[in-house]
Amino acid sequence: MRSKLNISQFRERFKDNTKIGSPLLKLSPFGILNFGGFSKPFYGDFDNSVFRLTANSSLSPTFYIIKGKYKVVNGILKIEYSNEPRNKFQLVWIKYFPVIALVAMNLLFLMDKKAEIEFYIVSNLSIIFVLFFSRWNTRRKKENLEQKFKEVFEITD
Repeated sequence: MRSKLNISQFRERFKDNTKIGSPLLKLSPFGILNFGGFSKPFYGDFDNSVFRLTANSSLSPTFYIIKGKYKVVNGILKIEYSNEPRNKFQLVWIKYFPVIALVAMNLLFLMDKKAEIEFYIVSNLSIIFVLFFSRWNTRRKKENLEQKFKEVFEITD
């Protein structure tokens, strides 16, 4: 992919739109302790040829990191990047925990002979909602991160 910006403009955009820090720290449980600097859309680090960025949010973090390289080839800024999950376990947890919770909840209700049908319906509908919402929200955050990256750095295919 390539950018409409030249190399100096590209680096300037990194400085203006990125709070410097480790994206791995931002996505850890300690990321919520990272105060201030939320006016910038990205959190990460970069140097003269590589970058690692994630969304700059503590309350609703994304589990993805945009990793890439950039260089000038024939006067055109070429960018190679990938939008990767930080940790496979987090994505597996988000995808499969609601299914496990659904099965566990139904087993508990089956063991309790006094449980009424309303409890089955309410709990199952709630867990099914969480199942679909968590998958949709994770996909949406990944797409939004990549779209924001392309907008800010004027990247075209």
